[in-house]
Amino acid sequence: MIRWIIFVAVVLVIDFYAFQSLKTITKNKMAFAVYWLISLAILANFTYKLATFDSAHGFPQDLMLAFGLLVLSIIPKFFALLILFGEDVYRMTKSVFNYFSSTASTQFFPERRTFVSKVALGLAAIPFMSVLYGMARGKYNYQVINHTLYFNDLPEAFDGFKITHISDIHSGSFDDEEKIAEGINLINEQESDVILFTGDLVNNLAEEMEPWIAHFSKLKAKLGKYSILGNHDYGEYVQFNSEEEKQQNFQAIKKLHPKIGFNLLLNNSVYVEKGNDKIALVGVENWGTRFKKAGDLNVASSKINKEDFKILMSHDPSHWDAEIKNHPSNFHLILSGHTHGMQFGIEIPGIKWSPVQYIYKQWAGIYEESGKYINVNRGFGFLAFPGRVGIWPEITVITLKRKPV
Repeated sequence: MIRWIIFVAVVLVIDFYAFQSLKTITKNKMAFAVYWLISLAILANFTYKLATFDSAHGFPQDLMLAFGLLVLSIIPKFFALLILFGEDVYRMTKSVFNYFSSTASTQFFPERRTFVSKVALGLAAIPFMSVLYGMARGKYNYQVINHTLYFNDLPEAFDGFKITHISDIHSGSFDDEEKIAEGINLINEQESDVILFTGDLVNNLAEEMEPWIAHFSKLKAKLGKYSILGNHDYGEYVQFNSEEEKQQNFQAIKKLHPKIGFNLLLNNSVYVEKGNDKIALVGVENWGTRFKKAGDLNVASSKINKEDFKILMSHDPSHWDAEIKNHPSNFHLILSGHTHGMQFGIEIPGIKWSPVQYIYKQWAGIYEESGKYINVNRGFGFLAFPGRVGIWPEITVITLKRKPV
């Protein structure tokens, strides 16, 4: 209860502070009424949805929408708050200085406050439009990101080998069949040798994927499709009536993978062959420093040779620093997901930032250390917040090349 009170209080403080900006530039009581009506309705709707949702059915779409509307309401106001607070600090500092200075002016210029309020509202429009776009279109703004990686010991037949890497489908969040079909077509347009999926097929329940099986079964790759599990595939975030019911859901989730044509690797490995050469594809169950630790690198790599060229699929990128990079099996390329890039950030030339970088050292894109690479896919789907702002859904295409002598 205390957390609820603190949460509501913080939101109301932000609302009240932003309201001061509105009061400065207009005296229209109708505008005041509309402001508070919308603000309180959004807060009340989210509070009600969160308090009454049935955890046995996972994270429902109406709760995600309520959360999205709350973000849409609060984020612009928070930006306005920062500007107005800065102005208040300036005025307070100047007042203190004036108090101790006989020559300083004690005048207050309401025009300055009006100007600052207009600037605050103008700048607040930027995050408002960004969040609105992220909810309306950004969550399906699929981006194909290409990487070419060079290795000394890549088998000759695999020079130019093409991998499409997708992750974090989160089918329980989908709400636009046409956009999903476009995403599937875009994956197939890459005409890769293999498609590798690194977990989180659902949000929580196997039934979430049922409406989308026909779409994802259309994915095509020349040499096969392989997958692993993510932390959301274990049903850890739903309250089941019994352990038996939880296990039934887990088994049903695993059976979804062959239904869409994927070979699910559970702490296991396979060889992919081209001509007289082969590479090892290894898949571990989820292992994360903050989440379920079901993955076992030793078991997963027990059937392959140390000298093999190896691609490892592990859902959580925290596994890289904790176990993978110094493992004696010497994995060449690691594919991960999980972070979603927090579905919020800035990625423009020269700037790559997201709040998730303060949690995960490797959070989006390619990272290299001692000739080994990890790619962290930003995710195909979305979760909790029904949108993406600045961090778009990703289809990664990685081309393997032999390093020139």
